[in-house]
This record gives sequence, structure tokens and C-alpha cells, in this order.
Amino acid sequence: MKKEPLRYNTKVLISGGSGLIGMHLTSLLLSEGINVAHLSRQNNHFGRVRVYRWDPENQVLDPVILQDVDYIIHLAGANIGEKRWTSKRKREIVDSRISSTGLLYKTIAENNIRLKAFITASAIGYYGSITSEKIFSEEDPPADDFTGNTCRMWEEMADKFIDLGIRTVKIRTAVVLDKSDSFLSRLLRPARFGIYLLLGNGRQYIPWIHISDLCNIYLNAIRKESMHGTYNAVAPQHVTQKEFMKTLAGVMNRPFFHPSVPSFLLKLMLGEMSGVIVNGNRISSGKIINEGVKYTFADLHDALDDIVNAR
Repeated sequence: MKKEPLRYNTKVLISGGSGLIGMHLTSLLLSEGINVAHLSRQNNHFGRVRVYRWDPENQVLDPVILQDVDYIIHLAGANIGEKRWTSKRKREIVDSRISSTGLLYKTIAENNIRLKAFITASAIGYYGSITSEKIFSEEDPPADDFTGNTCRMWEEMADKFIDLGIRTVKIRTAVVLDKSDSFLSRLLRPARFGIYLLLGNGRQYIPWIHISDLCNIYLNAIRKESMHGTYNAVAPQHVTQKEFMKTLAGVMNRPFFHPSVPSFLLKLMLGEMSGVIVNGNRISSGKIINEGVKYTFADLHDALDDIVNAR
């Protein structure tokens, strides 16, 4: 596998750098001697990282910011699990991804900026909010539901960079395991009292990935010229939600008391968004493994133990 040698002054610009993934990724890239900057709607500095202001909603981005950038990692986008999916919120979720990617494309195209690669987040929501016996791979078509259509439009906008001769990588991300501000942090709240909630029937799969392995995939996307197109960022171990919670109980050394929250109640509480919670499929990690990317946490027990019992 050919790796592109990184110059000492290699510069990576991250949109959404102050989020969960962005913060961990920034720390990793800095430890590798890579120059990192952030795009943000705020002017605040982020440790050793310079922050440049942009305004995707109003299509404002100074092209000077991009002149010396080698790689863009595009993580910006409204959190799909933060609010109930009203019609307005769904438009915000879509627009935050499409307009921000479009602004980057327009600025780069109009100013003839030569990136080495454009690397964008996507999500396993591409395959839809369903549960089936199928194991989905990157060759499968998008689902015709809100998450599927959102990811499809997101990726289609990213594909415009290919027309500019820029190597383009799309990372379809699974549930990210980290202790702070994440899916796992929400599960840990009742788990401290020995309660491990099953959402729906518990038989839906939870495709997952440890934050360290996800950031390593992004690092490989920078380094490996062979990486282009779409990759599932998901651990190779398939687990159901019940298996996930039982493993979490074992890691926390607590009895596995698992009351169930019925699907109809979740739908009443969350509306359409409940489909993401009560459904879930197995997702293949074969393509990223074939790129030579190795997982530090391929086993769920090891991943949860590292996060929950970190010293």
C-alpha cells in the first residue's frame, strides 16, 4: 500500500474540529507533527490550533484561508440526535451538510486551489434505518428514507471534488464510542445505577467503532494515496443492542438488569428519529481492512473497557 510521505509542514484544515471526532483527530494529527487548523463559525482559538471563521449558512469563506492547505477533513454538520426531527430540524440537518460542502467546493473550484485530498465524514445511515439479515457494504445503494437520502446528497456533493482532480474519500461512520458527549456517555448514566436499557426489542444491531480507530482511519486517508471513494468506519465485530448492553454490564462489573423501552413509546417520545434507535444492521468493515488499516479495538469488550475503566 503506497503511503504519501508527509512534509514537515503538511497542513490539514478541519471543519467541525471542536466536535467529538474533531477534537480527538486534532490531537492525533498534532502528535504526528501535522499542522492543523480549524474552520469554525466562532473565532475562538483551540489550544495549539489556529481557528478560521466561516459562515456556511450565508456562504462566506475567505479563499485565502485555503491557499496553503494540503488536506481538508470535513466533519461539519448538525447533530442528528440532538433534537426531535421536525420538518425545520430535518432541513437544518440536510442544509448543514450540503451547504457547507458546497461552499468548500465553490471556493476551491473558483480559486483553483490544489488539494492533495478532500476527506469527508458520512454515516452508516446511508444504508437506512432498518433491521435485516443483510450485511451492508460500500457497493450497496442508499436507502430511500431520511438518513439514506441525507447521506446520499452529502456524498454526491463531495463527489464534485473528483471532477477537480482531487482525491476524495468518504468515511461512513458508525456509532462512535467515547466517554464524553457520545452515544456511550448517554448509556452510562443509568448504567451507574445498574440499569441497562434495551431500546425496542434489543435485537437490532449496533455498528460501532472506538474513537481511536476512527481517527486512525482518517490519518490513513491522509497518508494512503490508494484510499479513494467510500469506506465504512465500523469495527469488524457485529453485536446486537442487547449484546452491547450485556458487555457493558460485564465491563462495569454490575448485574445485567435490562428493562425494555418499547418501540411505540420511543416513537411517541422521539417521532421519526426513533427509527435510528430501534433499528440497526450489520455493516461490513472488509474494504477498510483490505486497505491495511488495523484496529486497536476490534473487540467490543476491549473497546468498552478502555473507555469505561480508563485510568
